[in-house]
Amino acid sequence: MNQDTLELEDGQTTVPYQRRDSQQKDIVDLGIALQQRSNTMSAVEYLRSQNVGNDVIERVLTEPGRRRSWCR
Repeated sequence: MNQDTLELEDGQTTVPYQRRDSQQKDIVDLGIALQQRSNTMSAVEYLRSQNVGNDVIERVLTEPGRRRSWCR
């Protein structure tokens, strides 16, 4: 299961977290599918149009091993 860490307010503690926002998940999944079917620039433009952050866009499109898994 892919997880990133979330830095807490004290600046020292990190805890694993996983995305639970299903709407954002669906948008990112569509962006990944668009990249696979078309090209990366189309996926970038779509994700930007959906207000996905540049850090997320870069991670999901260029580093597939760092994509988060989805837990239901």
